[in-house]
Amino acid sequence: MVTSKDVQPADRPTPPAPASRFDLGARLLRFLDALWRPAIVLGALFVLWWIASENEWMPHYLVPTPGQVWDTIAGDWSSLMYHSYVTLYETVIGFLLASVLGLATAVLIAYSRTMDKALYPIVLFAQVIPKIAIAPLLVVWFGNGLAPKIMLAVLIAFFPVVVSGVAGLRSTDPELLELSATMGASRWQTFRKIRFPNALPHLMAGEKVAVTLAVVGAVVGEFVGASEGLGYTLLLANGNLDSAMLFAALFLMSLIGILLFVVVEVLEALLIPWHASRRTATPLTTS
Repeated sequence: MVTSKDVQPADRPTPPAPASRFDLGARLLRFLDALWRPAIVLGALFVLWWIASENEWMPHYLVPTPGQVWDTIAGDWSSLMYHSYVTLYETVIGFLLASVLGLATAVLIAYSRTMDKALYPIVLFAQVIPKIAIAPLLVVWFGNGLAPKIMLAVLIAFFPVVVSGVAGLRSTDPELLELSATMGASRWQTFRKIRFPNALPHLMAGEKVAVTLAVVGAVVGEFVGASEGLGYTLLLANGNLDSAMLFAALFLMSLIGILLFVVVEVLEALLIPWHASRRTATPLTTS
Protein backbone atom coordinates (compact mmCIF):
# COMPACT_ATOMS: atom_id res chain seq x y z
CA MET A 1 0.00 0.00 0.00
CA VAL A 2 1.36 3.36 -1.04
CA THR A 3 1.03 6.13 1.49
CA SER A 4 1.71 9.81 1.30
CA LYS A 5 5.09 9.19 2.96
CA ASP A 6 6.23 7.12 -0.01
CA VAL A 7 5.73 10.04 -2.35
CA GLN A 8 8.61 12.45 -2.31
CA PRO A 9 7.87 16.16 -2.63
CA ALA A 10 9.69 16.25 -5.95
CA ASP A 11 7.37 13.55 -7.31
CA ARG A 12 4.21 15.39 -6.43
CA PRO A 13 2.65 17.35 -9.27
CA THR A 14 3.08 21.06 -8.89
CA PRO A 15 -0.31 22.78 -8.75
CA PRO A 16 -0.77 25.37 -11.47
CA ALA A 17 -0.30 28.92 -10.41
CA PRO A 18 -3.60 30.71 -10.05
CA ALA A 19 -4.34 32.83 -13.09
CA SER A 20 -4.35 36.51 -12.39
CA ARG A 21 -7.79 37.94 -12.99
CA PHE A 22 -6.48 41.37 -13.71
CA ASP A 23 -3.46 41.33 -15.94
CA LEU A 24 -2.42 44.94 -15.52
CA GLY A 25 0.15 44.87 -18.29
CA ALA A 26 -2.25 43.52 -20.91
CA ARG A 27 -4.99 45.88 -19.80
CA LEU A 28 -2.63 48.85 -19.98
CA LEU A 29 -1.57 47.87 -23.50
CA ARG A 30 -5.19 47.54 -24.59
CA PHE A 31 -6.00 50.88 -23.03
CA LEU A 32 -3.11 52.63 -24.77
CA ASP A 33 -3.94 50.92 -28.05
CA ALA A 34 -7.48 52.24 -27.84
CA LEU A 35 -6.38 55.70 -26.69
CA TRP A 36 -3.64 56.89 -29.02
CA ARG A 37 -5.76 57.21 -32.17
CA PRO A 38 -8.46 59.46 -30.71
CA ALA A 39 -5.73 61.35 -28.82
CA ILE A 40 -4.04 62.19 -32.13
CA VAL A 41 -7.32 63.35 -33.65
CA LEU A 42 -8.18 65.48 -30.62
CA GLY A 43 -4.67 66.93 -30.59
CA ALA A 44 -4.94 67.87 -34.27
CA LEU A 45 -8.32 69.52 -33.68
CA PHE A 46 -6.92 71.42 -30.71
CA VAL A 47 -3.97 72.68 -32.76
CA LEU A 48 -6.31 73.75 -35.56
CA TRP A 49 -8.54 75.54 -33.05
CA TRP A 50 -5.53 77.27 -31.47
CA ILE A 51 -4.16 78.42 -34.84
CA ALA A 52 -7.53 79.64 -36.08
CA SER A 53 -8.30 81.56 -32.89
CA GLU A 54 -4.85 83.06 -32.42
CA ASN A 55 -4.79 84.30 -36.04
CA GLU A 56 -8.38 85.52 -35.70
CA TRP A 57 -9.63 83.66 -38.72
CA MET A 58 -12.95 84.12 -36.95
CA PRO A 59 -13.81 86.83 -34.39
CA HIS A 60 -13.15 85.94 -30.78
CA TYR A 61 -16.79 86.50 -29.85
CA LEU A 62 -17.53 83.50 -32.11
CA VAL A 63 -14.47 81.30 -31.53
CA PRO A 64 -12.46 82.07 -28.38
CA THR A 65 -8.86 81.05 -27.86
CA PRO A 66 -8.03 78.04 -25.69
CA GLY A 67 -6.51 80.43 -23.18
CA GLN A 68 -9.76 82.39 -22.89
CA VAL A 69 -11.72 79.19 -22.31
CA TRP A 70 -9.23 78.06 -19.66
CA ASP A 71 -9.37 81.44 -17.90
CA THR A 72 -13.17 81.23 -17.88
CA ILE A 73 -13.13 77.75 -16.36
CA ALA A 74 -10.56 78.78 -13.75
CA GLY A 75 -12.31 82.06 -12.93
CA ASP A 76 -15.84 80.61 -12.65
CA TRP A 77 -14.78 77.21 -11.34
CA SER A 78 -17.17 77.02 -8.38
CA SER A 79 -20.18 78.13 -10.43
CA LEU A 80 -19.40 75.77 -13.29
CA MET A 81 -18.89 72.87 -10.90
CA TYR A 82 -22.26 73.53 -9.31
CA HIS A 83 -24.04 73.65 -12.67
CA SER A 84 -22.15 70.53 -13.77
CA TYR A 85 -23.27 68.72 -10.62
CA VAL A 86 -26.91 69.62 -11.34
CA THR A 87 -26.69 68.29 -14.89
CA LEU A 88 -24.82 65.18 -13.73
CA TYR A 89 -27.46 64.47 -11.08
CA GLU A 90 -30.32 64.83 -13.58
CA THR A 91 -28.49 62.63 -16.06
CA VAL A 92 -27.68 59.82 -13.63
CA ILE A 93 -31.20 59.68 -12.18
CA GLY A 94 -32.75 59.74 -15.65
CA PHE A 95 -30.37 57.06 -16.91
CA LEU A 96 -31.04 54.75 -13.96
CA LEU A 97 -34.80 55.11 -14.34
CA ALA A 98 -34.55 54.54 -18.10
CA SER A 99 -32.46 51.41 -17.49
CA VAL A 100 -34.95 49.92 -15.02
CA LEU A 101 -38.04 50.80 -17.05
CA GLY A 102 -36.39 49.83 -20.33
CA LEU A 103 -35.29 46.42 -19.06
CA ALA A 104 -38.74 45.72 -17.58
CA THR A 105 -40.36 46.67 -20.89
CA ALA A 106 -37.90 44.51 -22.82
CA VAL A 107 -38.72 41.52 -20.62
CA LEU A 108 -42.45 42.01 -21.19
CA ILE A 109 -41.96 42.29 -24.95
CA ALA A 110 -39.61 39.30 -25.16
CA TYR A 111 -41.78 36.99 -23.03
CA SER A 112 -45.26 37.92 -24.27
CA ARG A 113 -46.41 38.10 -27.87
CA THR A 114 -49.38 40.19 -26.77
CA MET A 115 -47.13 42.72 -25.05
CA ASP A 116 -44.87 42.70 -28.10
CA LYS A 117 -47.72 43.72 -30.38
CA ALA A 118 -49.12 46.20 -27.85
CA LEU A 119 -46.00 47.91 -26.50
CA TYR A 120 -43.46 47.94 -29.32
CA PRO A 121 -45.47 50.30 -31.59
CA ILE A 122 -46.04 52.66 -28.66
CA VAL A 123 -42.34 52.65 -27.78
CA LEU A 124 -41.44 53.39 -31.39
CA PHE A 125 -44.05 56.14 -31.60
CA ALA A 126 -42.70 57.76 -28.44
CA GLN A 127 -39.17 57.63 -29.83
CA VAL A 128 -39.90 59.43 -33.11
CA ILE A 129 -41.54 62.39 -31.33
CA PRO A 130 -38.96 65.21 -31.06
CA LYS A 131 -38.23 65.59 -27.37
CA ILE A 132 -37.61 69.32 -27.70
CA ALA A 133 -41.24 69.61 -28.83
CA ILE A 134 -42.67 68.08 -25.67
CA ALA A 135 -40.20 69.73 -23.29
CA PRO A 136 -42.34 72.90 -22.87
CA LEU A 137 -45.36 70.71 -22.14
CA LEU A 138 -43.46 68.88 -19.40
CA VAL A 139 -42.43 72.21 -17.88
CA VAL A 140 -46.06 73.36 -17.87
CA TRP A 141 -47.16 70.10 -16.21
CA PHE A 142 -44.35 69.65 -13.68
CA GLY A 143 -42.86 73.13 -13.24
CA ASN A 144 -39.25 74.27 -13.47
CA GLY A 145 -37.82 71.77 -10.99
CA LEU A 146 -35.85 68.60 -11.59
CA ALA A 147 -38.82 66.51 -12.74
CA PRO A 148 -39.03 67.73 -16.39
CA LYS A 149 -35.27 67.34 -16.92
CA ILE A 150 -35.21 63.85 -15.47
CA MET A 151 -38.27 62.84 -17.49
CA LEU A 152 -36.66 64.06 -20.72
CA ALA A 153 -33.50 62.13 -19.90
CA VAL A 154 -35.65 59.03 -19.31
CA LEU A 155 -37.57 59.48 -22.56
CA ILE A 156 -34.42 59.85 -24.65
CA ALA A 157 -32.45 57.04 -22.97
CA PHE A 158 -35.38 54.62 -22.75
CA PHE A 159 -35.51 53.44 -26.38
CA PRO A 160 -31.93 52.10 -26.75
CA VAL A 161 -32.32 50.07 -23.56
CA VAL A 162 -35.57 48.51 -24.77
CA VAL A 163 -34.28 47.66 -28.24
CA SER A 164 -30.99 46.19 -27.02
CA GLY A 165 -32.72 44.31 -24.21
CA VAL A 166 -35.26 42.72 -26.55
CA ALA A 167 -32.54 41.78 -29.03
CA GLY A 168 -30.45 40.20 -26.28
CA LEU A 169 -33.29 38.26 -24.69
CA ARG A 170 -34.39 36.91 -28.07
CA SER A 171 -30.87 35.88 -29.05
CA THR A 172 -30.77 33.00 -26.56
CA ASP A 173 -30.10 29.63 -28.17
CA PRO A 174 -33.44 27.73 -28.33
CA GLU A 175 -31.64 24.49 -27.51
CA LEU A 176 -30.54 25.95 -24.18
CA LEU A 177 -34.13 26.91 -23.41
CA GLU A 178 -35.34 23.42 -24.31
CA LEU A 179 -32.64 21.87 -22.13
CA SER A 180 -33.60 24.13 -19.26
CA ALA A 181 -37.25 23.15 -19.63
CA THR A 182 -36.49 19.43 -19.70
CA MET A 183 -34.46 19.78 -16.51
CA GLY A 184 -37.44 21.32 -14.75
CA ALA A 185 -36.14 24.88 -14.40
CA SER A 186 -38.74 27.55 -13.71
CA ARG A 187 -39.14 30.63 -15.93
CA TRP A 188 -37.39 32.74 -13.30
CA GLN A 189 -34.46 30.32 -13.10
CA THR A 190 -34.21 30.21 -16.89
CA PHE A 191 -34.23 34.00 -17.02
CA ARG A 192 -31.64 34.39 -14.25
CA LYS A 193 -29.27 31.64 -15.38
CA ILE A 194 -29.61 31.68 -19.18
CA ARG A 195 -31.58 34.50 -20.77
CA PHE A 196 -30.29 37.47 -18.80
CA PRO A 197 -26.57 36.54 -18.90
CA ASN A 198 -26.89 35.85 -22.62
CA ALA A 199 -28.57 39.24 -23.14
CA LEU A 200 -25.94 41.24 -21.22
CA PRO A 201 -23.62 41.99 -24.20
CA HIS A 202 -26.55 43.41 -26.18
CA LEU A 203 -27.95 45.21 -23.15
CA MET A 204 -24.66 46.86 -22.21
CA ALA A 205 -24.25 48.11 -25.78
CA GLY A 206 -27.62 49.81 -25.44
CA GLU A 207 -26.70 51.17 -22.02
CA LYS A 208 -23.62 52.87 -23.44
CA VAL A 209 -25.78 54.61 -26.03
CA ALA A 210 -28.42 55.47 -23.43
CA VAL A 211 -26.03 57.07 -20.95
CA THR A 212 -24.78 59.57 -23.51
CA LEU A 213 -28.32 60.34 -24.68
CA ALA A 214 -29.36 60.95 -21.08
CA VAL A 215 -26.96 63.91 -20.98
CA VAL A 216 -28.69 65.34 -24.05
CA GLY A 217 -32.10 64.87 -22.45
CA ALA A 218 -31.10 66.65 -19.25
CA VAL A 219 -29.60 69.59 -21.16
CA VAL A 220 -32.64 69.88 -23.44
CA GLY A 221 -34.82 70.11 -20.37
CA GLU A 222 -32.59 72.86 -18.98
CA PHE A 223 -32.92 74.77 -22.25
CA VAL A 224 -36.69 75.08 -21.86
CA GLY A 225 -37.03 76.04 -18.24
CA ALA A 226 -34.32 76.07 -15.61
CA SER A 227 -32.33 78.33 -13.35
CA GLU A 228 -29.35 76.00 -12.98
CA GLY A 229 -27.42 73.38 -14.91
CA LEU A 230 -25.11 73.48 -17.92
CA GLY A 231 -28.02 73.93 -20.32
CA TYR A 232 -28.99 77.08 -18.43
CA THR A 233 -25.35 78.20 -18.56
CA LEU A 234 -25.31 77.68 -22.33
CA LEU A 235 -28.42 79.82 -22.75
CA LEU A 236 -26.93 82.65 -20.69
CA ALA A 237 -23.62 82.48 -22.56
CA ASN A 238 -25.40 82.49 -25.91
CA GLY A 239 -27.53 85.47 -24.95
CA ASN A 240 -24.50 87.42 -23.72
CA LEU A 241 -22.31 86.40 -26.70
CA ASP A 242 -19.88 84.95 -24.18
CA SER A 243 -18.22 82.37 -26.42
CA ALA A 244 -15.60 81.43 -23.83
CA MET A 245 -18.29 80.47 -21.32
CA LEU A 246 -20.20 78.64 -24.04
CA PHE A 247 -17.15 76.58 -24.98
CA ALA A 248 -16.43 75.90 -21.30
CA ALA A 249 -19.97 74.58 -20.75
CA LEU A 250 -19.76 72.45 -23.89
CA PHE A 251 -16.46 71.00 -22.71
CA LEU A 252 -17.91 70.09 -19.31
CA MET A 253 -20.98 68.53 -20.92
CA SER A 254 -18.76 66.39 -23.11
CA LEU A 255 -16.64 65.44 -20.11
CA ILE A 256 -19.74 64.28 -18.21
CA GLY A 257 -20.82 62.12 -21.14
CA ILE A 258 -17.36 60.58 -21.53
CA LEU A 259 -16.99 59.83 -17.82
CA LEU A 260 -20.41 58.17 -17.66
CA PHE A 261 -19.60 56.15 -20.77
CA VAL A 262 -16.38 54.95 -19.12
CA VAL A 263 -18.32 53.99 -15.98
CA VAL A 264 -20.64 51.81 -18.08
CA GLU A 265 -17.60 50.31 -19.83
CA VAL A 266 -16.10 49.38 -16.46
CA LEU A 267 -19.42 47.92 -15.34
CA GLU A 268 -19.53 45.87 -18.53
CA ALA A 269 -16.02 44.54 -17.86
CA LEU A 270 -17.07 43.51 -14.35
CA LEU A 271 -20.35 41.88 -15.35
CA ILE A 272 -19.17 40.11 -18.51
CA PRO A 273 -15.35 40.06 -18.41
CA TRP A 274 -15.13 37.30 -21.03
CA HIS A 275 -17.00 39.43 -23.56
CA ALA A 276 -15.10 42.65 -22.80
CA SER A 277 -11.69 40.96 -22.92
CA ARG A 278 -12.48 39.25 -26.22
CA ARG A 279 -13.69 42.50 -27.75
CA THR A 280 -10.73 44.61 -26.60
CA ALA A 281 -8.12 41.97 -27.39
CA THR A 282 -9.04 41.75 -31.07
CA PRO A 283 -7.15 44.88 -32.29
CA LEU A 284 -3.90 43.69 -30.68
CA THR A 285 -4.05 40.27 -32.28
CA THR A 286 -4.81 41.58 -35.75
CA SER A 287 -2.53 44.60 -35.88
